[in-house]
Amino acid sequence: MDKRTLEIVNKAFTETFGGEPTHYVAAPGRVNIIGEHVDYNDGFVLPMAIDYYAVIGARIIEGTTAKIHTTFNGDLAEFDVSEQPPKGNRAWANYIKGAIAYTMEKGIKPPAFEAVLCSTVPVGGGLSSSAAIEVAASTLCEALTGQHLDPSEKALVCQKAEHNYAGVPCGIMDQFISACGKKDHLLLLDCRDNSTKYVPMTDESVSILIINSNVSHSLDDGGYEKRRQQCDDAKAVLDLKSWRDASKSHLANLEGDELKRARHIIGELKRTPECADAIAAGNWEEAGKHMYASHASLRDDFEVSCEELDVIVAIAKSIGIEGGVYGCRMTGGGFGGCAVCLLETEKVEAVSEIIRKEYTAKTQQNASLFVSRPAQGAHILQI
Repeated sequence: MDKRTLEIVNKAFTETFGGEPTHYVAAPGRVNIIGEHVDYNDGFVLPMAIDYYAVIGARIIEGTTAKIHTTFNGDLAEFDVSEQPPKGNRAWANYIKGAIAYTMEKGIKPPAFEAVLCSTVPVGGGLSSSAAIEVAASTLCEALTGQHLDPSEKALVCQKAEHNYAGVPCGIMDQFISACGKKDHLLLLDCRDNSTKYVPMTDESVSILIINSNVSHSLDDGGYEKRRQQCDDAKAVLDLKSWRDASKSHLANLEGDELKRARHIIGELKRTPECADAIAAGNWEEAGKHMYASHASLRDDFEVSCEELDVIVAIAKSIGIEGGVYGCRMTGGGFGGCAVCLLETEKVEAVSEIIRKEYTAKTQQNASLFVSRPAQGAHILQI
């Protein structure tokens, strides 16, 4: 984690409250390497914690009031911790209030405190800045009390906070990887039973490049909800209890959009664990093939890509293995947002420059690029 973030926290804390924090916690954002639009279809996802964190510095005070200052807009939120914090008008504060409220339900009740929140997780690019804040807030409760939650339980607490305090019916992936991430490892998460498996990615010669297209296309037809319904309709036609019971032979019984959605699900269910195995074995070329196949499926069968994401993936593919790129795909819900690229660490700068220039030339948009290795999940910082 960048030490500059701690300097920002300490400076803001001194200016806002006087003195310095006595407790520090951090929780990362994430990017999903493969396994898209299958989290709600009993599938596998393969997220990675990124080296961009929500950091909170705090100090215990007298009374029953929590005071949290945020550096991204200078706002200050206050609420009573002697009872479950209510939802309020500040959207960012609701992520914190919800995480603290449901951590309190688990018996971890923080004392009154003053705190500063600073996050380096890019906002609006689908890198789970909200989950990082929630998990950091729950981890702060642990730091202030000396009590601890199982990381998986913490993830579920924070998912509940996002559902009920932020009003976002998210899946479990974001909170799980932020709470459970492990340095130099990806996390293979089975969304049917929330079981996890760490996938080693210890070879420092390989990194992940995240390319934010900086575009977002809204669909008038409610694209996300419509696709979820099409998945459910296809499963009903096939009389399946779970997509895990499906195989390619089932596709003969479908047609139209339901056929295409099912083809993506069945393919992605197979690709994701195979990609995880390839990464664990250091077979980067094989892992990259799965990433390209995933993108093609999301583009053609699930129809959630867009021109800008397709351009990014095409540029990466044109650079090829000779130029240091193993694979690339869109990541997240689609219709804009980010692409994720598996590449040689020593080629990051050269590849970034090519993608940046060619993307602008072809789309008249500017991309934002971030590089990361698999980072540590939520933790209490020892300062």
